[in-house]
Parts: sequence; structure tokens; C-alpha cells
Amino acid sequence: MIDRTLALLRQRPDLAELAAFPFDFDINRAYHGEDVHLASGASLEPVAGDDTGGTYFVCADGAVLYASSEGEAGLIGETVTEALEIIIGGGGLHRMEIGPCLDEKQLLAEIREEEDEMRASYAPDLDARRAALLDGLGLPRRSPVELAFRLDAVARRTDPDHVLLNSTELMAYQYLDERARVPLPDAALAPGRADLERMRNGGPAAWEDAGSDPARRAGVLRAAQFDRRADDLPLLRHLLEREAAGRTGHFRERRLAAVLVGLHGHAEDLPLVRAAGDHLPPSSASELAEWARQEDTADFGQDPATEDEFIWIALGRRQGRTEFVRAALIRMLDDTGPKAERLAALSPELELIGDHAQAARAHHNFASLQDTAWDRAAACSKLAELHRLAGDLRSARRALERVRSAIGLDAPAARPQDRQLALDLGSAAEGPAPDTSAAEWHRRGLGRRITEQHLELVLAAVEAGRPELAEETMAHGKVLLKTIAKESRRSLSELSSRAKWEVAALRTGRSGVDPAQSSK
Repeated sequence: MIDRTLALLRQRPDLAELAAFPFDFDINRAYHGEDVHLASGASLEPVAGDDTGGTYFVCADGAVLYASSEGEAGLIGETVTEALEIIIGGGGLHRMEIGPCLDEKQLLAEIREEEDEMRASYAPDLDARRAALLDGLGLPRRSPVELAFRLDAVARRTDPDHVLLNSTELMAYQYLDERARVPLPDAALAPGRADLERMRNGGPAAWEDAGSDPARRAGVLRAAQFDRRADDLPLLRHLLEREAAGRTGHFRERRLAAVLVGLHGHAEDLPLVRAAGDHLPPSSASELAEWARQEDTADFGQDPATEDEFIWIALGRRQGRTEFVRAALIRMLDDTGPKAERLAALSPELELIGDHAQAARAHHNFASLQDTAWDRAAACSKLAELHRLAGDLRSARRALERVRSAIGLDAPAARPQDRQLALDLGSAAEGPAPDTSAAEWHRRGLGRRITEQHLELVLAAVEAGRPELAEETMAHGKVLLKTIAKESRRSLSELSSRAKWEVAALRTGRSGVDPAQSSK
């Protein structure tokens, strides 16, 4: 449904002209300078632009996202109407680093300075134009202070559902104002904190509601870890009982529940703590309290900032908060430099939520950091799989080229005269030692893995209507099948038969040939 105010601008050229000048909301510039999309995959419609190359988009939920030409983006209104109130009445608030952290006098002074410059430079009749546009659109006069608070509130809602990506590089636009960034622990703990308050203020029904769900229970325990109260002991006992009975396999939360109960140092809790298991059982109240303090100091504590970021990712994934996890991982990936260990952790997390394109981006960077032929071949084989699952067959093909290069399969054999020439020139002695790490690739699991990825790409290419890619990849697959160990070849027999028959069908104009019917 089109916002009433946007519809009015489209119907009234006089109002559209006022919005374009001097308020820089030009509906005739409804385009962006590069291809972009939301990380969530939700729809995005450009509805206006400004003279700096920035663009106003309307999202599926009606919220307005502003993207600058400098790679920054954020929500500026829950609706077009609210966004226009802020744009018209706020003196360019959405493009200024102004938030409610400023006191009222500072805020008004900043806005007054901005508007005085507008009047002096190009809009001496700014106030008259503002009044005419507000009246024409039927919008109320609101104080800049109120508008600033509204802008701050909606900007903090940019993540996770409105993260804008460059469609080519898949990197996220930065925040319009860094103050809109909600710290990862706060975002991860928000549901658990809400459940914890409900349990504190509610009765048995509230305890049962949150305590019976393992994922919600984990959130409550994490919230209680950082917000400890003496009168929470009955609640914590209830959570520990559920953890001990449920045995969900998430040992850290069960242990955390035991620690939080044990810190109170009550002898009657000894059986319950022992029931949680997996640790040396204390035998007295004082031992219980001391054990809990040691465990707390070693593994938990009361500062969320000291926890590994992947703790919050795992919590969000357990709670089914896919967009929260996606947004957080993309921001983490964007901030990750050439750190192989971190990239190796990010890629599988993105794969777990089904974002194979972002997983491939992380793994591409990881593969580029590998030093040995074996590691490059293994990393690029996985990269080919991720590209294929993302539907990017061209990149999958390039990744497999890198695999074959790493194992020397595509490299021409050196002629005896070439080797002799190298010796005569002394270059063989002076050069680095050859990388023989992948010499036995074909006899080990790597050979099977590489061959499997070639065959899978053949099938994907056939399905995508890419016969040239299918035939080219199948040619490499046949060489690999002759090279790898018999056991590996035998385990891939069904897959290789399918690939061969699909390629054969391409030549005859048939598809979906069943190898089982080939003898009939």
C-alpha cells in the first residue's frame, strides 16, 4: 500500500517541487548509483533521491531507508510520512551526526546553524517553503527535539531487517550514525532480558512459558548471568531443574545455571547442582559457593563484552533469529581483515543459516590466505561447493580451476630439456623448494572431495542450462576419476554415472536420462 504522503507528492507537482527544493527529497531521482539489496532479501523500492547521490528506499514494512553515495545507510522513518516530517522539520537531521545524547540547547544550536547556512546559501525563504509544504501534505509542526528522538529510535531498528548490501561485493553499508549501532551482546540478550523480567514479575505460568523452551531458557540464563539479584534464587533453581532434566546437549547453559544457583551457597541446593553433572560435586555449602565462584571467574563473569562474539551468534541461532544472526555475521565479516582463523569460523556460521553467498565471500578470503598446495586445494574445493549452492556457477568453475592448479593437474609436465636448462642457469638451485604437500592428494580423501565437486558442478550446470560448462567440467571429472584411488572412485560411482548420462543427454537433446534404464 502506497503511503498517503508519497501518493500526494506524486499527484501534486507543486508539492513535489517544494520537497525537492530546498528539502532535497526529489521523487524524480528515484534511483541509486549502484545495485543494492537488503540482506534479508525483503523488497526494496527507490522512491526519491537527493543532490548528493543519496537515495530514499521504501522497505516491505513501509519503513524508509536512506542510503548515501558514500556507502552509509539507515532507517530514517517508520513511514514515508514520518521520514518527511524529519526531513522537512529537522533541518537535515538524517544527514547529521545528531542524536538525543546531545542536550536540547546543543541540538537546537546545531540545527539552527545548519538552517542558517541553508538560508544564506540558497534558500532565504526556507521557513515559508517549509510551512507551505507541511500544510500541503497535512503534516503537523513538531519540535526538532522530538524529531531527533524519533530519528534515533528508528535508526536503531536498522539492524537486523534493513541491512543494505552492495549487490556485487555483498558488503554492508555502514551506519549513517555509529550511535545507531546496537552492541551485539545487547541485541543478543534482548529476548532473554524480556523473558527474565516476565518471570520475575509473573507467576507460575510465566515461569513455565519461558522455562520450558530450551532456547528461551538459554536466553534467560544469559540475561541472569549479567543481571544478578539475591531474590532470583527460586527462579534459578527452576531453570536448573529444567536444564538438568532436559539434557539438551548445551552443556554451557546447564553449567551456567549450576553456577548461578551455587553462588548463593545453600546446602539444600547440593543435590540439584550434583544432578546437573559433568563436574566435581561439592560436598558442603561453603564448597558449593567456592566452586561456583571459581567457575564463574574462569568461564562466565558479569561483563557481556568479555564473551566471545560467537556465543551471541550461537544463542541467536538457537532462538531461530536468522536475520539477527545474518546481520551480525555480515558486519563481523566486513570488519575482519586477513585473519584466517576468524574467517574459518565465520564461513560455516553463514552456511548454517543458508547464506551460501556470504559464506563463499568469507571462504574466498580464507582460501586466499592458505600457504600450501594441499590447504589451497582443500579450501578452494569447499569454496566451489559454496559458490555452487549460492547459484554462482561461474565462480564455482573458477574455484575448481584454482583446485586443479594447486594439485598440479592442469600444469604441463616439465620437459627434460627445460629441467636441464633450469639447472644450467642455476635457477633451480636458487628458487624456493617445490611445494609437495599435495603430492598424494589422489590417494587420500582430498581426491574424492575434489572429484565430487566437479561432478556436482556438472549436474548443476545441466540443470541451469549451461551445456558448455557441463561438458568442460565433465572432461576434468573423467580425468579425476581415473586418477583417484579405487575406493574413492567406487564411492562416487552413482554420482559419476548420473553426471555422465546427463552430459550424454545434452548431446542427444534429451534430459533426465536414468542410468538404470541404459541397458534396456
